[in-house]
Amino acid sequence: MDGYGTSMRKSLLIGIGTLAIGLAWCFWTAGSAEEGGGYGLGRTATDEEIRAWNIDVSPTGEGLPSGQGTVKQGAQVFAAKCAMCHGPTGTEGPKDRLVGGQGTLTTAKPVKTIGSYWPYATTLYDFINRAMPFNAPGSLNPDEIYSVIAWLLYQNGIVKEDAVIDARTLPLVQMPNRNGFIQDPRPDVPSR
Repeated sequence: MDGYGTSMRKSLLIGIGTLAIGLAWCFWTAGSAEEGGGYGLGRTATDEEIRAWNIDVSPTGEGLPSGQGTVKQGAQVFAAKCAMCHGPTGTEGPKDRLVGGQGTLTTAKPVKTIGSYWPYATTLYDFINRAMPFNAPGSLNPDEIYSVIAWLLYQNGIVKEDAVIDARTLPLVQMPNRNGFIQDPRPDVPSR
């Protein structure tokens, strides 16, 4: 038999062996699962561990933590931790433009930014908290996040320079494109 046939037989035998081991493991763990022991791997997460992962923020502000930030503080945090990707004013890149674009959504070249496209200001907290800065996601504390939000909203002409952003004020911010989205008509989806 040539080398190709031998190679095929070896591959087939390895595959059958792997399948047999996998099936044996499934039967072994199924028995322990029925006895309340799970699948023999891991453990049940504690309430504290679950709370640590519960970081979503709703459009109504539910889930926002305590803390606060100002435009002035935000300018400093943005310069130190965000400008490398978004430019000093939030318009230069190399990553997404964050400022400007108002009035362009109905044009042939819409500019989708925080100020022109996003319907809820609370989404800023949710996104920045989870994903920014790009090189160290999740590293900003609540005061830094609120400060960056204050600066970005100010840069987009949405809040005044003396604005203080926190869990109470952020959900009250009316974004320019707040009514630019069609509501989801499904009965199981809550309206916002």
